[in-house]
Amino acid sequence: MSLEEKNTWAFLAVAVLGYVCYLLVLLVSASGRPVAEVDYGPIMLSTIGGAIVAGILANFAIAMLSPKSAGKADQRDKEIGRFGEHVGQAFVVVGGSAALVFAILRVDYFWIANTVYLAFVLSALLGSIAKLVAYRRGFQPW
Repeated sequence: MSLEEKNTWAFLAVAVLGYVCYLLVLLVSASGRPVAEVDYGPIMLSTIGGAIVAGILANFAIAMLSPKSAGKADQRDKEIGRFGEHVGQAFVVVGGSAALVFAILRVDYFWIANTVYLAFVLSALLGSIAKLVAYRRGFQPW
């Protein structure tokens, strides 16, 4: 398994676990109130920050455990990476469009922010899955 594929697995895990942590903290903080009444900003920013730090540490640990392949991404890795990013961007577009519609309809900021956050998580999830499928089943650039 290449270093890039290992990093993709780590990115996928961090994205999912970070969002699950956000949801759990948000729901616990709500404690019976509507979730839109929770001060979600600090919770969202801290879980995003924690996910960024966890991703950096995971990439560092993977590189330390695989020193021979560190920094040796070949052309296939680069093309798979580009392919996965293009696939994942679909959710950024959908989520951004949904957030725009919510803003036009004057929906509460909570729902707009959470729509954007979910779009980023789904983008990371879909992009990572596309990369992993390309690594496992082969990849033919168009």
